[in-house]
Amino acid sequence: MGSKKSDTLSVYTPTTEYAVATFLAFAPIGVVHSVDFAGFSSESLRDHIRDCKSRALITTVEDRRGRTGNTVSWTKGRDKRWREETIEVPSYYPPEVMSAEDPLFILHVSLWIYRKGVVHIAVGCLLGAPLTVKYASVVHPGRTGSHAWPMSARSPVTCPLLNGVTTTVFESTTIYPIPSRYWQVVEKHKITHFYTALTAILFLRRLGERHTQADLSTARVLAWDWCDEHVEKKQFAIVDTRWHAETGPITITPFPGAFETKPGSATAPFFDIEPVILDPVSDKA
Repeated sequence: MGSKKSDTLSVYTPTTEYAVATFLAFAPIGVVHSVDFAGFSSESLRDHIRDCKSRALITTVEDRRGRTGNTVSWTKGRDKRWREETIEVPSYYPPEVMSAEDPLFILHVSLWIYRKGVVHIAVGCLLGAPLTVKYASVVHPGRTGSHAWPMSARSPVTCPLLNGVTTTVFESTTIYPIPSRYWQVVEKHKITHFYTALTAILFLRRLGERHTQADLSTARVLAWDWCDEHVEKKQFAIVDTRWHAETGPITITPFPGAFETKPGSATAPFFDIEPVILDPVSDKA
């Protein structure tokens, strides 16, 4: 593709091995990537591409959740097929020397059209975020993590791998093909750490406890209240974490086994974090 350091490319794919390969290919050569959530509209995607001035878009023909077999328009000379483009590519490219402040990826955090992307730098993603995951989730080499909500390369890819942990990625949705999809993945692949979004857990809770039956004996860390009662049945640690797409690393979190935890509380600030509560009217502490 002729991409070089400081170029920006956009990624609009489901959670597949191609998305992971893309993240891992971009970072060492200094190519900035902009990952768009698959739920964004075509208008949002268009404006995000314009916002970060992407040279190309890496995408898929269709997402597995549909597989409708629809015909996809193809523009010769502009559109290229992954397999054809990668067949002649050498297996190794020397990595670029990067500064701690060099941009690593751009994250558009809102469904709003025209919302500007948040630029994350190399040190935040390659050092800060993996460090918070190491202590908040108590991960160690040899563990297996599963992430059910794509947050660019930071959580599902970079954090586990930089901690020597296997990461598990599956294509589909929270409830496809069945509502117990998450827990089947944990059982099948012997997942030890499962990290997901509050919205996903709230959605599953509405479907009832009958979809939570699975062998979760390998799991060590999950995410609170309803899960504590009906999913893991008080067998292992559950933690709440607070972070924003703008911050990168987790900002408030308990350390499993070291903090007394309760539902809805992220407990204490992480290293070097000083939280301040502001009045919504005066904007004063």
